[in-house]
Amino acid sequence: MTADSSGTTTPPAGRAARRRSATRTRTRGQKIRRVLLWSLLVIVVALGGGAWWTYSHLNGNIQSVDLDQAIGDNRPQKVVAGAQNILVIGSDSRAGDNGELDGGNVSGARSDTTMLVHIPEGRAKATAISIPRDTLITRPDCKGENGKTVPGQKRAMINGVYGLGGPACVVKTVEQMSGIRVDHFIEVDFAGFKGLVDALGGVTVNLDQPINGSKGGIKLDAGEHKLDGTDALKFVRTRKGYADGSDLGRIGLQQKFMIAMLTEIKKQDALGNPARLYKLADAGTKSLTTDKDLASLTALSDFAKSMKGVDPATMETIMLPVAYDKIDPNRVVAAEPQTTQLWEALRTDQKIPASAKKSPAKAG
Repeated sequence: MTADSSGTTTPPAGRAARRRSATRTRTRGQKIRRVLLWSLLVIVVALGGGAWWTYSHLNGNIQSVDLDQAIGDNRPQKVVAGAQNILVIGSDSRAGDNGELDGGNVSGARSDTTMLVHIPEGRAKATAISIPRDTLITRPDCKGENGKTVPGQKRAMINGVYGLGGPACVVKTVEQMSGIRVDHFIEVDFAGFKGLVDALGGVTVNLDQPINGSKGGIKLDAGEHKLDGTDALKFVRTRKGYADGSDLGRIGLQQKFMIAMLTEIKKQDALGNPARLYKLADAGTKSLTTDKDLASLTALSDFAKSMKGVDPATMETIMLPVAYDKIDPNRVVAAEPQTTQLWEALRTDQKIPASAKKSPAKAG
């Protein structure tokens, strides 16, 4: 230390320089930390905003219907609390993105596929009951999507119910014909189905007999084939050129494809891969309509997780037992006593007896 004429002590020049250097270093370090902190905050906000945009985007894709409001109180009581019954509807609407798919330019909309999926208490397996689209049923009075009442009708085709009264009317019709409370419904149209298949990169099916498609239909030899969305849509809609050319043969193809698609999702671990999951969710929700209790990503995700124990390999597929109508041989009616036995087994969550699976009318 040295003292000047006023007696003030000053540190040596070298020490002062070191202090100034240290101060500058701390200042630079603080600036760097502040920059890093703000950068991290920006990234977090951006990621959060991106996640919120993604959630809002996908969530906004889903359309919903309040079944209780649309159907009213006249619904079957739920018998087994832990069991689940989901009605899956495949709409052949040509509206919007569906206009150019598989023929296009067809007025109105029908339920090209009507399938009741029963998941027993414990949720370790599943049974899918396909209702042939040519089945004659008694359609109850329904409240249409415009709020007006659609009068009931005897000997109505099941696939025409959707076009008259919308998905809620299909749910009401299936509930009244089966006595089973439908917990949820999921409707997917052509564009949504095609998008799901393409998001998976295609689905592989194995044919035990060839499909000789006509009028723009698909043509495939017996054996293994990987189908993209466009061909998959033709595959599940094929009727002429396969088996006896009836709707009963088409149901077999639809069930085969459903199992193959579920197997592909599980094989790819699509639900555990965020990027692939987003593609599936974006494709699926674009053309998805559900009941209001499933109409959010959170609800759909929770529902999917609860079904994780269901193995596609053990899923049983059954066609509703039907017989050819005595008045119109081009139509079928529910066969008895098989149909009553089938519905009762599902309603009470019991094993389906073998006798309930025998259908007098079969695809040739």
